[in-house]
Amino acid sequence: MTHRDILAIGTSAGGFDALRFLAGEFPQDFPASVLVVIHLSSQFRSALDAILTQAGPLPATFAEDGEKLKRSHIYIAPPERHLLVESEHLRLGSGPRENNARPALDPLFRSVGLCCGQRAVGAVLTGTLGDGAAGLLALKQCGGITVVQNPSDAAFPEMPTSALALSKPAHMVSLVSMPALFAKLVRQPPGDPTPLPEGIEYEVNIARGGRGSMNEMDRIARRSVLACPDCHGVMWEIDEGELVRYRCHVGHAYSAELMSLALDENLTRALGSALRALDERIAVARKLQKQASDAGRTRAAESWTSKVHEFEQEAKVIRDSVRRTDEIAARLPPNRS
Repeated sequence: MTHRDILAIGTSAGGFDALRFLAGEFPQDFPASVLVVIHLSSQFRSALDAILTQAGPLPATFAEDGEKLKRSHIYIAPPERHLLVESEHLRLGSGPRENNARPALDPLFRSVGLCCGQRAVGAVLTGTLGDGAAGLLALKQCGGITVVQNPSDAAFPEMPTSALALSKPAHMVSLVSMPALFAKLVRQPPGDPTPLPEGIEYEVNIARGGRGSMNEMDRIARRSVLACPDCHGVMWEIDEGELVRYRCHVGHAYSAELMSLALDENLTRALGSALRALDERIAVARKLQKQASDAGRTRAAESWTSKVHEFEQEAKVIRDSVRRTDEIAARLPPNRS
């Protein structure tokens, strides 16, 4: 291979406009395959392939499993499947969600690194939260060149900010500067092969749909005291310098920030269930109090009146907690766009 022939791009909130701009700037003879992951809803059919095709000279299609990579072509991860690269072919992974998303950015970057890191360029664009930072770091460790959109230039700066802080990319540029940079980078000779990061092959296999292993997780990480927000199993903490993330042996994976948000969501659901149970208990106690009062059982009626008051105080504590968590959640950015 005479040059870097794979460009992997990940984005989320604000990504439609960013991708449409880039598609309009790619030359017709762009000498690389362009792989795109954007967090798409599975509830509606996306026309992103048609939008990107109309925006510029390169054809854009949703990737198909087993498809052979072609240069001067844009491949988009379809909803609910991880986009992976294996040798010279695309694979659509059915593994668990990562950072509460499928497709997720991290599996794409890791698979590109495992397959052909020294031939690759990876870029993180606008988006919320931190998906992509761990994968971009893995791609860099595999010999890939990494690029991050300048957070001050991004419609949503959180994803570029996380990638910038945690993966220390080779380039940070504005969106308008990316086409010229990509054109330069993909024409550079591939780098020298480098040792693969520990555990990357295992994590790519999980994204593909392979089985998890407690023994393998014990080898590459340490057990934490946290339970997985998805399956409630044990989570392992993976420490990569400034980057801390979590993965269970089933395969669910979270950055530390997203783990915090997921636990907040679990807490909100638990508080809601507790409040519902308390309100039902109050309703039953009031019914029993009325029955005792109508039957002239004064002592029983007074006892149930006291219980109603006690249950109402307990419900007030939970209701106030729900209100506070809702107020905190309202000040946080949306989980996905």
